[in-house]
Amino acid sequence: MGKSQENQMVAFTEKNRELKGEFNQIIDEFREGLWKYCRYLTGSPWDGEDLFQETMVKAYGSIYQRWHPTNPKSYLYRIATTTWIDHCRKQKRIVGHLEEEDVEVEYNADSFDAEEAITYLVELFNPRQIAVFLLKEVFTFTAKEVAGMVQTTPGAVYATVRRMQKQLSENPIREKNQRPPSLDKADNNKVVQSYLKALNEGDVDKVLELMCEHAQNEAPMGFQEFSKDEMRSGSMRFGLPGFRAEEHLLWGKNVIIVFFDAADGTRMIHDIQYQEVENEKIVLHKSFYFCKEFIFAAADELNFPPQLDKPVVDWSSESVVDNR
Repeated sequence: MGKSQENQMVAFTEKNRELKGEFNQIIDEFREGLWKYCRYLTGSPWDGEDLFQETMVKAYGSIYQRWHPTNPKSYLYRIATTTWIDHCRKQKRIVGHLEEEDVEVEYNADSFDAEEAITYLVELFNPRQIAVFLLKEVFTFTAKEVAGMVQTTPGAVYATVRRMQKQLSENPIREKNQRPPSLDKADNNKVVQSYLKALNEGDVDKVLELMCEHAQNEAPMGFQEFSKDEMRSGSMRFGLPGFRAEEHLLWGKNVIIVFFDAADGTRMIHDIQYQEVENEKIVLHKSFYFCKEFIFAAADELNFPPQLDKPVVDWSSESVVDNR
């Protein structure tokens, strides 16, 4: 590769990061609400995080196609909605048809707890109905805005929500399942256990030894690496964080929590990781280090505060609000 070509690649990367930074500033106030929407829409924090990440990538990559003034909040939720419905279609799920009633009548939902019903939406309704209900009842978009996002009419939005409200009221809310108090160690993968030991000992060579040659190491919203060589010269160039890591059960999945111990003794969540193993080698290592919304939700679930100020990331000046 010539010097000129290398300089062009560096300039391209730097310019792209600059533009991405500007984009992040524009949409920052909507991220928290969007993450919740993706979680509710998919019925899972894990699937919701995947949808959230895909939405962010698509939103940034397609904004250039908008020639008209665009509401950034509606733009993000529209992309999340259409992306999820497309996924459901590919999975051969019935996405549903939204029927319009003859008379559009506003209803009074004061006595109906939409938040409480979220747990049961996935069980009772199809993906388009769920999107309509969440957008209209929980995230307070107008019927006209919702109609544009799910490609229907305002009348169909009103009618769909009325029918769903009635059906939900006829299905008593059941108690939520409690999170298991501890992790079943017997089911843990030996390779992941070896990784955990190496991580706690700060042994970079051992960590890399457990990886397959072309393992993918990704930290969404941060970086991607596609081989052990890239890891050694990239994210692990200066070693491992040196913090204590433990296995925990998070939303039904065994994960590794890396903790930072503050000066006052408070244990804070520094990172959340999980690994996929094939043929006794780690083929995928995923870190949620940069995923603020995911880390904050996990902190609530696990009853540990998140570390707000850490290398490259500083969330200490950002207030976490309910941006519905």
